[in-house]
Amino acid sequence: MITRRHVLSATTGAALLSALSPLASAQSWPSRPIRMIVAFAPGGFTDIAARLLAERLAITLGQPVTVDNRAGAAGIIGTEAAARSAPDGYTILMGTISTHAMNVGLYRSLTYDPVADFAPASGVATSPNLLVAHPSKGILDVTTLIARAKAQPGMLTYGSGGNGTSSHLAGELFKSLAGVDLLHVPFRSTAPAATALLAGQVDLMFDTLPSSLPHAREGRLVPLGVTSAQRLPSLPAVPAVAETAAGFEMGVWTALFVPAATPPAIIERLDSATREALPHLAGRFAELGLEPFAAGPNDVAAHLRGEIAKWTGVIRTARITAD
Repeated sequence: MITRRHVLSATTGAALLSALSPLASAQSWPSRPIRMIVAFAPGGFTDIAARLLAERLAITLGQPVTVDNRAGAAGIIGTEAAARSAPDGYTILMGTISTHAMNVGLYRSLTYDPVADFAPASGVATSPNLLVAHPSKGILDVTTLIARAKAQPGMLTYGSGGNGTSSHLAGELFKSLAGVDLLHVPFRSTAPAATALLAGQVDLMFDTLPSSLPHAREGRLVPLGVTSAQRLPSLPAVPAVAETAAGFEMGVWTALFVPAATPPAIIERLDSATREALPHLAGRFAELGLEPFAAGPNDVAAHLRGEIAKWTGVIRTARITAD
């Protein structure tokens, strides 16, 4: 005979199993391949960092980690896909300064919330941009650039990877702090913008180090300054832009994010594996102008809050919108 006691016992057991299921899943994670979404096309800063990290994570975690490029709409397509994925640790996102900080101020109808929809897992890489000029302009340093721009307002042009991209907002921050007027020339991505700069079709660009440094070393571009707060040990002869334009600091960064409801045990394991991987990547990162961004979930969350506030302010001051 099935008694009330049996029913209660069975109900309690089912509830207990249901409660323990996520814990058991977290403890066995990962037991199958992991997908790392990159919300941009192959070959850029984010994709390079993702592929280098994926190789090391596969070794540490014992499962393949495949990079899935979901480019489009300033990173929104891939980031939204990651936000809507199952919170089981098998879909992770290589988030960036664009997807998680700049897009907040740029898009009034952003289809994801970078804070509410995601949990930060671990920092990955940072890199300052390099302010470069075409040699034909005769601009050899930031002081000369500012003087020329003030003497000829709106005549000097700077290229970017598009409206609202990090290369664009770096230019707007510089204009504000240096008190100059430069003409923004947006392109569909950073690659054609860099090509136009090399051809002398635009005068300046705040480009990523992996892209611009080889050309600067070959003399095809003039390095005016790095956008980090201080000079880089790897480029001691190149001053920081902040040495002339006080307060200027800008660096692109990447960090791993997972859907918000992902179990803490999985996040902790992913952070641990990433921190274990970064020392192995330091040499390759240095060759590309990248630096390890060793930060746990709480540190990434704090960094993100500061970045959202900073770039939302720049966007509002410059009255930039993307929708």
